[in-house]
Amino acid sequence: MELRSYFKYLLRRWWLAALPVLVVAAYVALTFRPASPTYQVVMRFVTGTEPAGLSVDYDRYYPWLTSEYVANALADVAVTQGFAQAVSERLAAQHLQVAAGALQANIASDNFQSVFIIYFNWPDPAQCVQIAEAISAELTENAAAYFPQLDGVGTPARRLDAPYPALMAPSLRSRLLGPGLKLLLAVVAGLALVLLSYYLDPYLYNSEDVETAGVKILGAVPGAKRALH
Repeated sequence: MELRSYFKYLLRRWWLAALPVLVVAAYVALTFRPASPTYQVVMRFVTGTEPAGLSVDYDRYYPWLTSEYVANALADVAVTQGFAQAVSERLAAQHLQVAAGALQANIASDNFQSVFIIYFNWPDPAQCVQIAEAISAELTENAAAYFPQLDGVGTPARRLDAPYPALMAPSLRSRLLGPGLKLLLAVVAGLALVLLSYYLDPYLYNSEDVETAGVKILGAVPGAKRALH
Protein backbone atom coordinates (compact mmCIF):
# COMPACT_ATOMS: atom_id res chain seq x y z
CA MET A 1 0.00 0.00 0.00
CA GLU A 2 2.77 2.43 0.92
CA LEU A 3 4.69 1.80 -2.32
CA ARG A 4 1.52 2.31 -4.33
CA SER A 5 0.96 5.61 -2.54
CA TYR A 6 4.50 6.68 -3.42
CA PHE A 7 3.94 5.77 -7.04
CA LYS A 8 0.67 7.70 -7.23
CA TYR A 9 2.33 10.71 -5.66
CA LEU A 10 5.22 10.42 -8.10
CA LEU A 11 2.77 10.55 -10.99
CA ARG A 12 1.17 13.58 -9.39
CA ARG A 13 4.50 15.35 -8.89
CA TRP A 14 6.38 14.08 -11.96
CA TRP A 15 7.44 17.61 -12.85
CA LEU A 16 9.28 17.88 -9.55
CA ALA A 17 11.32 14.78 -10.39
CA ALA A 18 11.94 15.97 -13.94
CA LEU A 19 13.09 19.46 -12.98
CA PRO A 20 16.65 18.56 -11.81
CA VAL A 21 17.09 16.26 -14.81
CA LEU A 22 16.10 19.01 -17.24
CA VAL A 23 18.40 21.52 -15.55
CA VAL A 24 21.38 19.15 -15.58
CA ALA A 25 20.64 18.02 -19.15
CA ALA A 26 20.64 21.64 -20.30
CA TYR A 27 23.90 22.29 -18.43
CA VAL A 28 25.55 19.21 -19.95
CA ALA A 29 24.36 20.14 -23.44
CA LEU A 30 25.86 23.62 -23.10
CA THR A 31 29.15 22.71 -21.43
CA PHE A 32 30.04 19.15 -22.44
CA ARG A 33 33.09 18.79 -24.64
CA PRO A 34 34.35 15.34 -25.64
CA ALA A 35 37.78 14.59 -24.20
CA SER A 36 40.55 15.04 -26.75
CA PRO A 37 42.21 11.77 -27.78
CA THR A 38 45.48 10.87 -26.09
CA TYR A 39 48.11 8.56 -27.55
CA GLN A 40 50.70 6.59 -25.64
CA VAL A 41 54.06 5.23 -26.70
CA VAL A 42 55.62 2.45 -24.63
CA MET A 43 59.32 1.70 -25.14
CA ARG A 44 61.35 -0.95 -23.39
CA PHE A 45 65.11 -0.68 -23.03
CA VAL A 46 67.71 -3.18 -21.91
CA THR A 47 70.89 -2.07 -20.19
CA GLY A 48 74.34 -3.55 -19.95
CA THR A 49 78.04 -2.81 -20.16
CA GLU A 50 81.00 -4.78 -21.43
CA PRO A 51 82.34 -7.17 -18.75
CA ALA A 52 85.75 -6.25 -17.43
CA GLY A 53 88.14 -8.14 -15.20
CA LEU A 54 90.70 -10.90 -15.18
CA SER A 55 88.07 -13.60 -15.44
CA VAL A 56 84.83 -12.98 -17.35
CA ASP A 57 83.25 -16.11 -15.84
CA TYR A 58 84.16 -15.14 -12.31
CA ASP A 59 83.04 -11.54 -12.70
CA ARG A 60 79.80 -12.29 -14.63
CA TYR A 61 77.69 -11.44 -11.59
CA TYR A 62 78.96 -7.88 -11.45
CA PRO A 63 78.03 -6.85 -15.03
CA TRP A 64 74.51 -8.15 -14.39
CA LEU A 65 74.32 -6.22 -11.15
CA THR A 66 75.64 -3.12 -12.92
CA SER A 67 73.01 -3.44 -15.63
CA GLU A 68 70.28 -3.43 -12.99
CA TYR A 69 71.75 -0.30 -11.43
CA VAL A 70 71.92 1.38 -14.85
CA ALA A 71 68.30 0.47 -15.64
CA ASN A 72 67.13 1.90 -12.34
CA ALA A 73 69.24 5.03 -12.75
CA LEU A 74 68.10 5.81 -16.30
CA ALA A 75 64.47 5.20 -15.36
CA ASP A 76 64.87 7.77 -12.59
CA VAL A 77 66.62 10.26 -14.87
CA ALA A 78 63.90 10.05 -17.54
CA VAL A 79 61.32 11.78 -15.35
CA THR A 80 63.53 14.72 -14.31
CA GLN A 81 63.38 18.34 -15.45
CA GLY A 82 66.95 18.20 -16.74
CA PHE A 83 66.19 15.23 -18.98
CA ALA A 84 63.03 16.90 -20.31
CA GLN A 85 65.05 20.03 -21.10
CA ALA A 86 67.59 17.98 -23.06
CA VAL A 87 64.81 16.32 -25.05
CA SER A 88 63.22 19.73 -25.68
CA GLU A 89 66.52 20.97 -27.12
CA ARG A 90 66.75 17.93 -29.40
CA LEU A 91 63.24 18.64 -30.67
CA ALA A 92 64.04 22.32 -31.21
CA ALA A 93 66.87 21.23 -33.51
CA GLN A 94 64.19 19.34 -35.47
CA HIS A 95 62.01 22.49 -35.61
CA LEU A 96 59.49 21.21 -33.07
CA GLN A 97 59.05 23.54 -30.11
CA VAL A 98 57.83 21.74 -26.98
CA ALA A 99 58.29 23.13 -23.48
CA ALA A 100 60.31 20.98 -21.09
CA GLY A 101 57.53 21.18 -18.51
CA ALA A 102 55.01 19.71 -20.95
CA LEU A 103 57.39 16.85 -21.70
CA GLN A 104 58.15 16.10 -18.07
CA ALA A 105 54.43 15.99 -17.20
CA ASN A 106 53.83 13.30 -19.83
CA ILE A 107 56.82 11.01 -19.23
CA ALA A 108 56.62 8.08 -16.84
CA SER A 109 59.07 5.26 -16.26
CA ASP A 110 59.44 1.90 -14.58
CA ASN A 111 62.15 -0.70 -14.36
CA PHE A 112 62.55 -4.38 -13.57
CA GLN A 113 66.01 -5.86 -13.17
CA SER A 114 67.95 -4.98 -16.36
CA VAL A 115 64.95 -3.61 -18.28
CA PHE A 116 63.41 -0.17 -17.94
CA ILE A 117 60.26 1.12 -19.60
CA ILE A 118 59.38 4.60 -20.79
CA TYR A 119 55.74 5.70 -21.14
CA PHE A 120 54.97 8.88 -23.04
CA ASN A 121 51.51 10.39 -23.59
CA TRP A 122 50.69 13.05 -26.18
CA PRO A 123 47.57 14.27 -28.03
CA ASP A 124 49.11 14.24 -31.52
CA PRO A 125 50.18 10.80 -32.84
CA ALA A 126 52.84 12.08 -35.26
CA GLN A 127 54.42 14.34 -32.64
CA CYS A 128 54.15 11.52 -30.11
CA VAL A 129 56.42 9.35 -32.26
CA GLN A 130 58.85 12.20 -32.95
CA ILE A 131 59.14 13.06 -29.27
CA ALA A 132 59.52 9.38 -28.34
CA GLU A 133 62.42 9.11 -30.80
CA ALA A 134 64.07 12.11 -29.15
CA ILE A 135 63.58 10.53 -25.71
CA SER A 136 65.10 7.29 -26.96
CA ALA A 137 68.06 9.08 -28.52
CA GLU A 138 68.77 11.01 -25.33
CA LEU A 139 68.75 7.80 -23.28
CA THR A 140 70.89 5.73 -25.63
CA GLU A 141 73.31 8.40 -26.85
CA ASN A 142 73.76 10.76 -23.91
CA ALA A 143 73.63 8.62 -20.76
CA ALA A 144 77.16 9.69 -19.82
CA ALA A 145 75.94 13.29 -19.44
CA TYR A 146 73.96 12.16 -16.40
CA PHE A 147 76.35 9.48 -15.14
CA PRO A 148 80.00 10.20 -16.03
CA GLN A 149 80.98 6.67 -15.01
CA LEU A 150 79.20 5.46 -18.16
CA ASP A 151 81.55 7.44 -20.40
CA GLY A 152 83.56 5.20 -22.69
CA VAL A 153 81.62 2.00 -21.97
CA GLY A 154 79.71 1.92 -25.25
CA THR A 155 75.93 2.11 -25.39
CA PRO A 156 74.57 1.31 -21.92
CA ALA A 157 70.92 1.21 -23.06
CA ARG A 158 69.39 -0.40 -26.14
CA ARG A 159 65.82 0.09 -27.23
CA LEU A 160 63.71 -3.02 -27.80
CA ASP A 161 60.45 -1.47 -29.02
CA ALA A 162 59.94 0.98 -31.85
CA PRO A 163 57.64 3.84 -30.82
CA TYR A 164 54.04 3.18 -31.81
CA PRO A 165 51.27 5.61 -30.78
CA ALA A 166 48.38 3.63 -29.27
CA LEU A 167 45.09 5.42 -28.64
CA MET A 168 44.37 5.43 -24.91
CA ALA A 169 40.96 4.77 -23.39
CA PRO A 170 39.37 7.68 -21.51
CA SER A 171 40.60 8.01 -17.95
CA LEU A 172 38.53 6.64 -15.07
CA ARG A 173 38.09 10.18 -13.77
CA SER A 174 36.61 11.45 -17.04
CA ARG A 175 34.29 8.47 -17.22
CA LEU A 176 33.11 8.89 -13.64
CA LEU A 177 32.53 12.61 -14.10
CA GLY A 178 30.89 12.23 -17.50
CA PRO A 179 27.33 13.21 -18.49
CA GLY A 180 25.90 9.82 -17.49
CA LEU A 181 26.83 10.21 -13.83
CA LYS A 182 25.57 13.79 -13.70
CA LEU A 183 22.20 12.76 -15.15
CA LEU A 184 21.98 9.82 -12.74
CA LEU A 185 22.59 12.13 -9.79
CA ALA A 186 19.94 14.47 -11.17
CA VAL A 187 17.43 11.59 -11.27
CA VAL A 188 18.27 10.70 -7.67
CA ALA A 189 17.89 14.34 -6.65
CA GLY A 190 14.52 14.53 -8.41
CA LEU A 191 13.22 11.44 -6.63
CA ALA A 192 14.49 12.82 -3.33
CA LEU A 193 12.56 16.03 -3.96
CA VAL A 194 9.39 14.04 -4.64
CA LEU A 195 9.81 12.07 -1.40
CA LEU A 196 10.48 15.25 0.55
CA SER A 197 7.41 16.85 -0.96
CA TYR A 198 5.36 13.75 -0.09
CA TYR A 199 6.24 13.96 3.59
CA LEU A 200 5.80 17.74 3.76
CA ASP A 201 2.56 17.88 1.78
CA PRO A 202 -0.30 18.82 4.20
CA TYR A 203 -3.10 17.86 1.80
CA LEU A 204 -5.20 14.68 1.73
CA TYR A 205 -5.97 13.49 -1.78
CA ASN A 206 -8.03 10.31 -1.29
CA SER A 207 -9.63 8.04 1.28
CA GLU A 208 -6.39 6.17 1.86
CA ASP A 209 -4.72 9.41 2.93
CA VAL A 210 -7.60 10.08 5.33
CA GLU A 211 -7.34 6.61 6.86
CA THR A 212 -3.58 6.97 7.16
CA ALA A 213 -4.17 10.15 9.13
CA GLY A 214 -6.22 8.11 11.64
CA VAL A 215 -9.66 9.41 10.64
CA LYS A 216 -12.44 6.85 10.32
CA ILE A 217 -14.42 7.20 7.09
CA LEU A 218 -18.18 6.75 7.42
CA GLY A 219 -19.01 7.36 3.78
CA ALA A 220 -17.84 8.96 0.56
CA VAL A 221 -19.41 11.37 -1.91
CA PRO A 222 -19.12 9.98 -5.45
CA GLY A 223 -17.16 12.12 -7.86
CA ALA A 224 -15.53 14.30 -5.20
CA LYS A 225 -11.96 14.93 -6.38
CA ARG A 226 -10.97 18.07 -4.51
CA ALA A 227 -8.06 17.72 -2.11
CA LEU A 228 -8.84 17.85 1.58
CA HIS A 229 -6.80 20.00 3.94
